[in-house]
Amino acid sequence: MTDFLITFFYCFALGILGLFGIHKYYLLYRYRQCKKNPVPKPADPKEWPLVTVQLPIFNERYVLKRLLKATVCIDYPLDKLHIQLLDDSNDRTVELARRMVNVLRQKGYNIEHVRRPDRVGFKAGALAYGLTKSRADYFAVFDADFVPARNFLKETMPYLLESGIGMVQTRWGHINRNYSLLTRLQGIFLDAHFLIEHLSRSRSGKFFNFNGTAGVWRRKAIEDAGGWQHDTLTEDLDLSYRSQLAGWKFRFLPNIVSPAELPAEMNGYKSQQHRWAKGSVQTALKLVPTIWKSNLPTHVKFEAIVHLSNNFAYLLMAVPALLLVPMVKVHLAMGEVPWKLVLVYISVFFAATFSVLIYYAVTIKDSLGKLWPEITLLPMLMAMGIGLSLNNGRAALEALFGHKTDFIRTPKFLLEGQKGTWKKKLYRPGRSYQGIVELLIASYFTYGWVYFITQNIYYSGPFFMLFMVGFYYIALTSLYGQK
Repeated sequence: MTDFLITFFYCFALGILGLFGIHKYYLLYRYRQCKKNPVPKPADPKEWPLVTVQLPIFNERYVLKRLLKATVCIDYPLDKLHIQLLDDSNDRTVELARRMVNVLRQKGYNIEHVRRPDRVGFKAGALAYGLTKSRADYFAVFDADFVPARNFLKETMPYLLESGIGMVQTRWGHINRNYSLLTRLQGIFLDAHFLIEHLSRSRSGKFFNFNGTAGVWRRKAIEDAGGWQHDTLTEDLDLSYRSQLAGWKFRFLPNIVSPAELPAEMNGYKSQQHRWAKGSVQTALKLVPTIWKSNLPTHVKFEAIVHLSNNFAYLLMAVPALLLVPMVKVHLAMGEVPWKLVLVYISVFFAATFSVLIYYAVTIKDSLGKLWPEITLLPMLMAMGIGLSLNNGRAALEALFGHKTDFIRTPKFLLEGQKGTWKKKLYRPGRSYQGIVELLIASYFTYGWVYFITQNIYYSGPFFMLFMVGFYYIALTSLYGQK
């Protein structure tokens, strides 16, 4: 009976993960179709409208100057450009921001240093507060780690001025992509999200989301959706879906790239991933019933639900991870593995594992224009995704059980190219025992790998290696970052 239950839960989890993998094939298919039909740029307006550029910050002393310098250099009529530095800081950043804003005002820029009486709602609260302090009908948003391109507004606003368009999102670039192995892997993950997911969804009439930065909103699209809300940790995803449910259309512009700094320290990256994973599950719990009851076409509803539930895959990944060793022992007891079980494994490999390899290979080719040498990172990319399963799975569970946590910002350290350092700087995340747990899990897979190699069982070796490497990498870099 125990062997049956182990086999059942193992195969069930693999089957669901296989469905997520099949969905990646679908996204690739839609991407190949949609990228052949670019959206033509509308003509520039006869008169450019007033735009407020919102810069929400919290303790950003290292990157503040870079952010402000790039923002005031945006090519747009000065009398139509209004900048809000939405400063919730509680350290020396406040005085630094005040001085910089005063200097820029003296140079003729319409920029305000906006301080709220409290930090209620975190970033969502700051953006909502800024909305009430502006008379503009259009709002661009940039996080502190971004470097707005000079042509950003003149390239995006013509699309937003089209009838029915509520938001325009640009693609993220990576100014420190080659800083480390971690940033190179992140670059591939994010390129896939923007190039394949966003492009396929946006151009096939599906819902996609504002990514919290490097986009422009129409005020009416925000207000019709009920405004910025802070009952989830992903206020951008939440507002995006509510706005599209209210009838607004979004545009994704893959050829307009907004450079940004990637987290270069593992604990900062994990806190970012935890926030995104937890927030997306919170948004799913909040909005999936509304989406399901809506009058949207079934294929649009289905795609929206799959999109919002993606992070449940991290929970499912924990099942075969924990049952991998017992499952191989079951195989040993069977003597010969039944052909039906072999068929299941082969099907899951092509549905889940192979789909991931193809998905990110296409991403590398289309984002960088070449496969080499980034293609060599694919095994490590898969390993890191597996290693994050504890971090992101915990986030999903916290959301499911309604455990509330604060919005934890991702530290930025002014890293560009391979220059700069995050060591011995402020804003690094505090100590956590999670790295130790991840190290114990890595040891568990080491035991399994050694045991089965000594038993001359090699077919599970590659999977054990992915789990081992992934958890060791996440654990050791996390513990190193806490020094």
